[in-house]
Amino acid sequence: MTDDAGRGNVVLVHGGFVDGSGWQGVYNALKTDGYNVAIVQNPTLSLAGDVAATHQVIDSLEGPVTLVGHSYGGVVITEAGNHPKVTALVYIAAFAPDKDESVNTLIADPPPGAPVPPILPPNQGFLFLDRNKFADSFAGDLPRAQAEFMADSQVPWGVDALGGAVSQPAWRSKRSWYLIATDDRMIPPPAQHMMSERIGAQTVEVAGSHSVYVSQPDAVADLIRQAARS
Repeated sequence: MTDDAGRGNVVLVHGGFVDGSGWQGVYNALKTDGYNVAIVQNPTLSLAGDVAATHQVIDSLEGPVTLVGHSYGGVVITEAGNHPKVTALVYIAAFAPDKDESVNTLIADPPPGAPVPPILPPNQGFLFLDRNKFADSFAGDLPRAQAEFMADSQVPWGVDALGGAVSQPAWRSKRSWYLIATDDRMIPPPAQHMMSERIGAQTVEVAGSHSVYVSQPDAVADLIRQAARS
């Protein structure tokens, strides 16, 4: 893909428990509008491995890149966004860590009264969500059948990935945007507000669950277009 074929390049990075297929609606919206879009399939074994996978995709593209991350994907883009081709960062209901922070440190002190994600105890170094609670916690605004499919097709999330700490936050040198999902029961909205304010992001709020990138693809694509046009 080349940047002279459309409006520019967008790279989409998924989070934990899911794969890149959830980006299809956002992908379709952006492709229809003339963007080149690539989707990273994170192994989610370690932060270093996921950053390497993201860099591999960025390296394959010609021209500047708008880098987008959902959930844990926000940690990935915070580190991977230091790539010289990346011109903008977009966080979708995502973790936005500072130097030496990880998912583990960001979830260590949840806001009072925040829902507790139904993460099961580690199993051979991997985490899963309780499938019976997946729909309500992760995908409350999706059709029940779709949420149940996501629950039954979970990608094992490596414990090491949660502990991966950022060494150089790209948002300190790159402009950033943030979409807050107001009905999120995985990353509490107050935590999203805190992170978006801390990184100085241009922020929008959308009524949606943690799966807002699936349920509200047009709203997500709109924010990505704003970042890409900048």
